[in-house]
Amino acid sequence: MRIGMGYDVHKLEEGRKMIIGGVEIPYEKGLLGHSDADVLIHAIMDALLGAAALGDIGKHFPDTEEKYKGISSLKLLEHVGELLEEHLYVIGNIDATIIAQKPKMRPHIDQMRENIAKVLGIEVDRVNIKATTEEGLGFTGNEQGISSQAICLLEEMREYSIVVNGGSCEGCKGCRKA
Repeated sequence: MRIGMGYDVHKLEEGRKMIIGGVEIPYEKGLLGHSDADVLIHAIMDALLGAAALGDIGKHFPDTEEKYKGISSLKLLEHVGELLEEHLYVIGNIDATIIAQKPKMRPHIDQMRENIAKVLGIEVDRVNIKATTEEGLGFTGNEQGISSQAICLLEEMREYSIVVNGGSCEGCKGCRKA
């Protein structure tokens, strides 16, 4: 069993879309970044990569590469999920918190959970997302930016024996015998 922690922060900026958890949230400002600046997905990716000892998002998706400019962070998360499969990790759960004074996140959280679960190929009940304010304190409370924290649990597939169809393998998703 491995545990990972991730953190990300992006500045609020006029003229940008606000995309969090793969959901476009109507708001007068968006998050500034090289990609779509999805602060929640970035924190989750760092937690997953950290738990697997595979580095961080800067290593895998450097902001100096043009191919990542404006890219959907859900696409990057999909790649992280593929890396986990290649290294024989299974996601036990993800727990994340969005820290933002505004806008309200609650109306969007269920869709965020569904987006993340779908991209990673896991059950939605393995993804928990919460939102909080900082009661007007700090850069998030002053509405200068939004941050997110995430923690995850990974389990190594090599620690388990799985019998499929009485022992015959027909190439399950992620199986190296396929």
